[in-house]
Amino acid sequence: MLDRGVLFRSALAGLLILSALSVDGDAALAAARRPVVAELYTSQGCSACLSADDLTAALDGRKGVLVLTFPVDYWDYLGWRDTFAQPAFSERQRTYAKALGLREVYTPQVVIDGLGQTGKTELGQSLTQSAEALIRKAARIHGRGPAIGLRHGKIEVGPGAAPRGGAEVWLVRFRAMPADVAVTEGENKGQIVRYHNVVRDLDRLGAWSGRARSYEAPQASEPDLKSAVLVQAKEGGRILAVLAPAP
Repeated sequence: MLDRGVLFRSALAGLLILSALSVDGDAALAAARRPVVAELYTSQGCSACLSADDLTAALDGRKGVLVLTFPVDYWDYLGWRDTFAQPAFSERQRTYAKALGLREVYTPQVVIDGLGQTGKTELGQSLTQSAEALIRKAARIHGRGPAIGLRHGKIEVGPGAAPRGGAEVWLVRFRAMPADVAVTEGENKGQIVRYHNVVRDLDRLGAWSGRARSYEAPQASEPDLKSAVLVQAKEGGRILAVLAPAP
């Protein structure tokens, strides 16, 4: 006999996929109205990352910006194992480093729409000020990417101009509520780290070559996560289209 709790959790996960990604009928997000995506790469074990809290707090919930926090695991050896870090997040950051011509990865780092990055600021700018400048630039040069929607429980990406080499479709699930972590060891011993929109699931749904295509959405790893869909040029290229969750 199947456990009722298992059945309930499976049903709940399916409902969460539908509610987090649903759009009205044939309505689709035009690229001109899509948010700029700001990806923060950070670690609970990095003392320099505490200042990134100000950035995520400032961006969280702002109209026209989707902030996503990706905790990385390569600082775990400093004495504190990040409670949210995943190797896939570190690998995504390394892909960006290669695409953006960086010699190494570091934290905190903010990647904006796959077009540019900041973290090691210059001219006395704060991380927030530097990121804000990149966000404004990205918003000005938005192209018209493919429409993204949900139909019959599947994620649909419409036709459009694909970049050379094609693109990929990513499903990102994150905690919308701030998450506080008390660090008891390492560089941030005694500090409270506050994450905003911390990513919990990162799933590559498949390739997109310019033709309309639908994708199956895997179940979430935990309940109460919000979801976003990104269409992005391969190998850490620019983000072409976004389906963001309702505010």
